[in-house]
Amino acid sequence: MSQKPVPAGQNYLPARMVNEFVYCPRLFYYEYVEGLFADNTETVEGRLRHTRCDDRQDALPPSESLSETETIHARSVTLSSDRYGVIATIDLVEASGPIATPVDYKRGAPRVLDGQLLAWEPDRVQLAVQALVLRDNGYQCNEGVIFYWKTRQRVRVAIDEALVRAALDAVREARRTAESGQIPPPLVDSPKCPRCSLVGICLPDETTSFGQHAARLAAADSPPGQIPTAVPAVNLPELDNVRKLLPARDDRKPLYITTQGLYVGKSGEVLKIKDGETVLQEIRINDICQVNIFGNIQVTTQAIQTLCQKDIPIAYFSQGGWFYGMTCGLGLKNVFLRKAQFRWVESEEFCLSFARALVAGKIRNQRTMLQRNHIEPPQHAIALLKALVDEAEQATAMDQLLGIEGNAARIYFENFSGMIKVGHSDAAEGDIVQDKPPSGGWSGNSLTFDFVHRNRRPPRDPVNALLSLGYSLLTKDMTAVCHTVGFDPFMGYFHQLRFGRPSLALDLMEPFRPLIVDSAVLTAINTRMVTERDFVRTGQAVALTPSGRKGFFRAYEQRMDDLVTHPLFGYRVSYRRVLEIQTRLLARVLTGELSVYPVFTTR
Repeated sequence: MSQKPVPAGQNYLPARMVNEFVYCPRLFYYEYVEGLFADNTETVEGRLRHTRCDDRQDALPPSESLSETETIHARSVTLSSDRYGVIATIDLVEASGPIATPVDYKRGAPRVLDGQLLAWEPDRVQLAVQALVLRDNGYQCNEGVIFYWKTRQRVRVAIDEALVRAALDAVREARRTAESGQIPPPLVDSPKCPRCSLVGICLPDETTSFGQHAARLAAADSPPGQIPTAVPAVNLPELDNVRKLLPARDDRKPLYITTQGLYVGKSGEVLKIKDGETVLQEIRINDICQVNIFGNIQVTTQAIQTLCQKDIPIAYFSQGGWFYGMTCGLGLKNVFLRKAQFRWVESEEFCLSFARALVAGKIRNQRTMLQRNHIEPPQHAIALLKALVDEAEQATAMDQLLGIEGNAARIYFENFSGMIKVGHSDAAEGDIVQDKPPSGGWSGNSLTFDFVHRNRRPPRDPVNALLSLGYSLLTKDMTAVCHTVGFDPFMGYFHQLRFGRPSLALDLMEPFRPLIVDSAVLTAINTRMVTERDFVRTGQAVALTPSGRKGFFRAYEQRMDDLVTHPLFGYRVSYRRVLEIQTRLLARVLTGELSVYPVFTTR
C-alpha cells in the first residue's frame, strides 16, 4: 500500500494516541490537542503494570546487522517513522533475525467472542502502527502480540492489509481532527464514559443532554446562527438522564502559608516548609492542588519548577490578603478556545446577554441567602430583589445593568447584619441580642461584628475585612480554574477590560460571591471560627491577625468542600468542582457545542 510521505516538520503522532482516537475521538482531542490528563484507579494500575517495561530502555539494533538465527528481546523501544509521521514506544520487541514481533502490555482482559480470545480494536490498531514503524526501520513484521494483565493471556494479532489500512485511516483521521480545532462530540450513553479518567473534564452526559435542551430553546427563540445566550439555571428544568459525575480525584487540598519569613523548598516529591534551618512541616506535593503565599515568604526555583510541571498553581498575596498574581505551568496547548474567547468579546449582543444572566443569577443568590439565613427575612427587601432580577433580565445596556447590580448590592448589604447571629442569648426566650454601636464595627477600643454597609480599600470593620479577603480568595480560585480550562482570565465580557485585572474570572465568580464567600464569612463569625480578638486596627483599616486568617481559611475551604446539588444535572458535587463545571460549560458555549450558558443559582 502506498503512503504519501508526511511533510517535513510535521509532529510525530504517538501510537498510543492513535489507540485513544479509535477508542474515543474526544478523549484523543483532550489528551493530544489540549494536553490534558487525569488519573483514576485504572490509569494508576496500568502505569504500575508497566513499571517493569519502563524501568529499562533498550536500543534495537539495525535489522541488517542481525543473523538469521540471532534472537533479541528489547524492552521499551522507541522508534519513529518519517514516512507515516508516527512514533511508538513498544513495550517489548521479540526479534529473530530481521523478523520482529511487537508485544504490547495492557491492563485489562481480552475480548471473548464465541469462546475465542480477541484483541480489542483500539489495541489492534495501536499494534498495527507499531508494526508499521518496525517495517519502516527495516524489520519484517507480520504479527504482533498483546498481553492482557488481568487474565495473563497473550493474544496474537495478524498484521494483514485490512488492519494496516484501518491503522493508516485512523492516523489520517486523528491528524485531521487535531488540526481542525473542532472537538469531536461526546459519546452518547457509552459504558466507556464512567470508567474514563477524563469524564469530569469531558462532561459527556452533561454536554449531550443540556446541548439538546439548549438547542430546543435556541430554536424557539432565535433563527439559525443566533448569538449564544446565557440564562440562570433556575429557569431551566433539571435534566433526568445525566449519570452521577465521579471526578478522577477531588481530594487534594490548597496549601496556605502565611507566617512571614518562612522558606519553601522541596526534596523529591515533598515540599519542605522551613524557618531558617528548622523544618516546620513536610507536605506531599501530590496531596495539594495549589499553593497560596501571603507576604514575605521565599520559594525555591526547584519547588516552583516541580509545581509548574505538575500544574499546581502558586498564588501570591500581600500580607493583608490582596491577590497579586499567579505562577502556573505552560497550561493547555489548545489555542482554539482562546481564539473563540477573543472573537466573542467583539459581540456586544453576547456580552450583554452573558452579563444579564450573571447579574440576575447573583441577585437571585443574594435573595436566597437572605431568605435562608436572616433572623427575620425582610419581606420588602426580598420583594425588591425579585423585581431587580426581572429588571436585570430585561436590561438593554451595560450601564443600566451596572446600576441594577449596584441597587441590589445596596439592598442586600443593608440587611446583611440580620444574618450575623453572634451576641448573647436571652435565657428566657433564646433570642439573639446584638450590640449595635453607631460607629460601625468598633466600640471604644474594641472591634465588633456590627455591620453597617459595604466598604473596602481598605476595609474599615471586621466583617468587611472578611468579605474582602474572601472575594480575593475566590478571585484566585476562579483565575486558577480559567487557566485549567484554557481561558485567558484577563479577557472578560461583563467586567471592563483593565490592565492586570482577571476580568473573565470576575465575571464567572459573580453568582458565587454570596453562595461561597458571604456564606463562609457568616459561618466563620456565627460559629466563632473567627472572633473579635482576631482583628487589629491600623489607622482606618482593619485587618486579620495570623490566627484570624487561619480560622477564616478553614471556613472558606470548608465551604468550597461543601456538597451542593447541581440545579441542572441533579448530582451532588463540591463548590470547588462546580466552579470548574461552570467554566467548562462556558467553553462549550464559546466553541459552539452549546447555544445557552446556564448560570449557577440555588433554589
